Amino acid sequence: MSVQYTKIDFMPCGVFDVISIDHSSAGNWPLPRSVRRALDAMTADPGRRWRVSELASLADVSGRTLQRQFMSFLGKSPLVAQQEMALEQARQALLKAGPRATVADVAQRCGFMHFGRFSAAYRRRYGETPSSTLKRQIRFAEAVSKLPVVMPSRDQPMLMLARFEIEAGDRAMAAHLADDLATALGRAGVAVTHEARFARYRMSGSIRGEGAHRRLLLQLVDQESGRQLWAHRSEDALLPSMAHEQLATRIIASLQPNLRRAEIERARAMPEAALGPHELALKAMPGVQSLDAEGNARALDLLERALALDPDSQLAVALAAWAYAQRTIYHFASHPGSEQARGLALARKALSLQGDATTLAVLGTALTLLDELDGAAHVIGKALAIDGGCAWAWSRSGWLEVYRGDADAAIERFRIGLDLAPQDALAFNSLVGIGCAHFKAGNYAEAARWQQRAVLEHPSSAWMHRTLCPAYLLTGARPAAQRSLDALRAHHPDLTLAEVRRGMPPLPESYRNLVLEALSDLGLPQ
Repeated sequence: MSVQYTKIDFMPCGVFDVISIDHSSAGNWPLPRSVRRALDAMTADPGRRWRVSELASLADVSGRTLQRQFMSFLGKSPLVAQQEMALEQARQALLKAGPRATVADVAQRCGFMHFGRFSAAYRRRYGETPSSTLKRQIRFAEAVSKLPVVMPSRDQPMLMLARFEIEAGDRAMAAHLADDLATALGRAGVAVTHEARFARYRMSGSIRGEGAHRRLLLQLVDQESGRQLWAHRSEDALLPSMAHEQLATRIIASLQPNLRRAEIERARAMPEAALGPHELALKAMPGVQSLDAEGNARALDLLERALALDPDSQLAVALAAWAYAQRTIYHFASHPGSEQARGLALARKALSLQGDATTLAVLGTALTLLDELDGAAHVIGKALAIDGGCAWAWSRSGWLEVYRGDADAAIERFRIGLDLAPQDALAFNSLVGIGCAHFKAGNYAEAARWQQRAVLEHPSSAWMHRTLCPAYLLTGARPAAQRSLDALRAHHPDLTLAEVRRGMPPLPESYRNLVLEALSDLGLPQ
């Protein structure tokens, strides 16, 4: 059994540093049996508020010993650990809530009897109120209801959905959930089969427990190697109040980065002579996602090879358009004009091609960076109409709202993307986006905190300092602003204000002016 804790290092946000504590091998050392027993008790009965004396009795140690062991091995007391677990359970319940759910019901089910204290603790931990999380879930539910199932292309992976391991009484529920998972997979562009011989991957699942304490367990396995690629565990996910269609969409959204990574690793392992345009595009994807100069150059080499083999390869055309668009925006270009023109030509070509939600999200990103906002909005809307669980499309829709100047709408959309896939390779870009939205709203301290988090998660993307540096300066933190500018110039020693102006994405004019004035104030040359 594994227990997960979530902590926030220095700021409240929608993405957390997750510490996984495996009871068989916790981190770099095993947990004492007494701590494991206490954690097991908390996990088994999440709505109960345990006293330290009760936990100590179960653990067969004194209360003082249990306190000392929790502090030594987890850095927190048993009661703090219990509250953190309960808050995380409440958050997950709100993120999976059905249309009839209320914050009060969720709080009570997770053991919070005082609503005001629960709301305050939740806001301190997650940077928003419980009602904001629930409202965002309702918006998400509206977006994913009654979406079409899209037939995957021949290049998409085939997945076998195995029968669930269940008790007899859960047969109907398991069948409905399996149907919802198959539907969500289809929307995500994954072909589903019940024949193992046709499948590259196998998803299996089980439903454990009884009544309100049922747990859904899922895992994804590579059929050829037998390697587990992904696992999911939902606590209290099968209560009548839960909307299972939205639950399935969220599950598949969390699976997608892992499935994408497996496909990339498969392409990397193939002999060069066997690589087709789709496999070359997959190999290029991490470089495009890296948003740094080295990765961009590596990706473009692969993508040009893919386009030489097939000029109409959907994924290769969309990724190449995005990669060329990056070169001006992020100061990679040696010939900005010609490279931007190449990106625009590819993006317009991609508009005539068919693609799944991920490919459309990639294309929408390229169009956004190329200042084709109307086309980007159309493509991103189409991506979300196909798959409401596409985290990339939600994130890009957030950027569109930043460029339109609607900070609140942008933050909501970025948070949905982060809720869906917090461990995705591009999650840091949503953190940047939330920072930019706060900057547009004049919340410069918040802007700096969010973008500082993004820089720490992805330090090679030095372009983020273009907006982090001005945010620091506008809060009065001039030394931090100077350090930020120094970091930017370390990566781009010849950078000038003119190049920053030319490379900035289509932000509102007032935003652009603030950035340029701050950089000028700190000494960036004209």
